Amino acid sequence: MSPLTLGIIGTIALLILFVLGVPIPWSMAIVGVVGCAIITGPESAIRILSNDFVSTFNNETLAVITMFIVMGTLAYHSGISDRLYGTTHKLVGHMRGGLAMATVLACAGFAAMCGSTTATAASIGKIALREMKKYHYNPVLAMGCVASAGTLGIMIPPSTIFIVYGLLTGESIGRLFVAGIIPGLLISAVFIFVVYMICLLHPEYGPAGPKFSLKEKLLAAGGFLDAVILFTVLIGGLLAGLFGPNAAGGIGAAGIICIGIARNQLSWAGLKRGLREGLSASAMVLCIIAGATVFGKFITLTTLPQQLVIELGNTNISPMITMIMILVGYFIGGCFMDSLPLVVLTVPMIFPVVRTLGFEPIWFGVMIVLLVEIGVITPPVGVNVYVIKGISPEVPMSDIFKGITPFLVGLLIVCVILMIFPQIATWLPSYITY
Repeated sequence: MSPLTLGIIGTIALLILFVLGVPIPWSMAIVGVVGCAIITGPESAIRILSNDFVSTFNNETLAVITMFIVMGTLAYHSGISDRLYGTTHKLVGHMRGGLAMATVLACAGFAAMCGSTTATAASIGKIALREMKKYHYNPVLAMGCVASAGTLGIMIPPSTIFIVYGLLTGESIGRLFVAGIIPGLLISAVFIFVVYMICLLHPEYGPAGPKFSLKEKLLAAGGFLDAVILFTVLIGGLLAGLFGPNAAGGIGAAGIICIGIARNQLSWAGLKRGLREGLSASAMVLCIIAGATVFGKFITLTTLPQQLVIELGNTNISPMITMIMILVGYFIGGCFMDSLPLVVLTVPMIFPVVRTLGFEPIWFGVMIVLLVEIGVITPPVGVNVYVIKGISPEVPMSDIFKGITPFLVGLLIVCVILMIFPQIATWLPSYITY
């Protein structure tokens, strides 16, 4: 059997293990080590397995993942999500659909301190859904808005997907972070416009809330101060080259702790829970990366990526059509696979193709994150949908998916905009030299 044939069989076997419910890290490690054993021998395969797992957990570069994940869990336990929603509620809650708009803004603010879609959706959703129910918002709008706005957690930096993409491709994590700022703001604006249009067509979906005085709004604006300070320090430091992503993660986590203590909202129990949850999530991510590294070694030995590049080079299809086909593939894959495994499994194979076609790697990273955002709200996986369903179990899943639909259209429109104007993603990172 040729190595190329073995690579195709191994990829199919991996998908079968996923369907059977075998944990993702172990699925990739099993297929990788068995494939390597067939090609290079059992002893070499065992050596690859042990070396890759040890090197992954000893790699100080990967500490950035732990730092930013812990930063997000501590942000929740510091009461920042409550303050963010309270602020946005007072600023725009008096408008028709204002509480849904406030949810989008609060998710954008929380995303600046958290690199996870599920954590953003859960943290803001627990507060926002309660308030929207109180003011008789239609559940379709309320649930769809929270699930969709939660996706901002992986576009607005810091983002775990940008970190993993940077580690897999060798691209600057700092540049990737900065690349997500303008697209993240664009998505936020599109979501607010979607809410506006829904409430224009169906005024009963989002009744206007109570009005607050200018003084109350100005006082409430302080709720955004935590997010603004942290975001400015972290991204400003990265832009100025004062520190790298690892240091930024450490500064962010320490900053969250200081803010929580200063506001007397981070208890000792909350600190321990935040650290425990963050470390647990980090261990899961590192296991996925380690498993993907083993599988990647196997795929490299099969020459599958190289053959893919050669075959695409021999076709007469234009680079743009090829890129559209790749992005459609990510869209479909995101419907059936969780975001992180999808990225670590496909990027090592697809990235050489992207470079060969002449596309900007930073732009491609933003497009992948955008398609991952779509994946976390589309059936059948739609992890954010299940998170929101857990908060409000009485609402049928069909209503949640119905509520997501207009926001999904908004995300697809942003995809098209970024395809036509890639400078939206590449302009700001051009100012970073490392």
